[in-house]
Amino acid sequence: MESLKQYISYLTVERGLAGNTVVSYTLDLKGFFAFLGERGVQEDRFNRADIVDYMDRLRAGGHSTASVCRFISSVKGYSRFLISEKIISEDPTETLRNPKQWDRLPKALSIGEIRKLLSTEIRSGTALRDSAMFELMYSSGLRVSEVVIIKVNDMNFEAGFLRVFGKGSKERVVPMNRRAAEKIKEYMRDLRPKLLKGRNSPYLFLTVRGAPMTRQRYWQALKRLGDMAGLKLSPHAIRHSFATHLLDGGADLRSLQKMLGHSDIATTQIYTKVTADRLRKAYTDHHPRAK
Repeated sequence: MESLKQYISYLTVERGLAGNTVVSYTLDLKGFFAFLGERGVQEDRFNRADIVDYMDRLRAGGHSTASVCRFISSVKGYSRFLISEKIISEDPTETLRNPKQWDRLPKALSIGEIRKLLSTEIRSGTALRDSAMFELMYSSGLRVSEVVIIKVNDMNFEAGFLRVFGKGSKERVVPMNRRAAEKIKEYMRDLRPKLLKGRNSPYLFLTVRGAPMTRQRYWQALKRLGDMAGLKLSPHAIRHSFATHLLDGGADLRSLQKMLGHSDIATTQIYTKVTADRLRKAYTDHHPRAK
């Protein structure tokens, strides 16, 4: 994957893209290259049909529209790089368009499913850490990328709040419930020192090597828990559930926007459609004259 290495170097050095973005692009392209390998196609010799077929595989595998759109951005950037380096002469993505939002609504777990998920016993040496992470995510509606960079000093247990740095390094303060706070305190007392092994780290959640958690490790741990609980999860399932349950409980849209860290309230308004659909289903299922 020599051309991929060159492309990643180009993204980081010449374009100055952030680490998370580069990691996402790299994962997208590695998945695509594995698919090409199955077809016997070189990583710099694919065509538009290869891209479309891979998009179909992503959709069939349950990937969200956002994930497919991100892959398109990744492969478009890579193709432009190949042209600039004169590795290819025609752009296979030239007429490629982002798909329409096949399913714009976030996938949310029911309250019962959330309870089942968070009460499932985690059978691993990092159970205290994982339980604290998942409880905090549902408590405060955090993105995975926000959870893994939380620092110990960002926590205010007395006030029940924590400081979060979201997209674009925008800072916000979000509430944290007592259950999450107690889980985090237990993790900090009984496991975190063992992970550090005498070292220091400002980050709250750590790997078994004492390094800061990564999004990939978080997702692996959550998927494992979902399998134990018999639930199919997406990386953002807990955050989406947080938002949907707050609106179902009567929270106003502006408050939810602040908690989620959305710069545009139009993004938050997607959740109002979710709750409206739930109301419609409840009416249809239970009103004697609705059918």
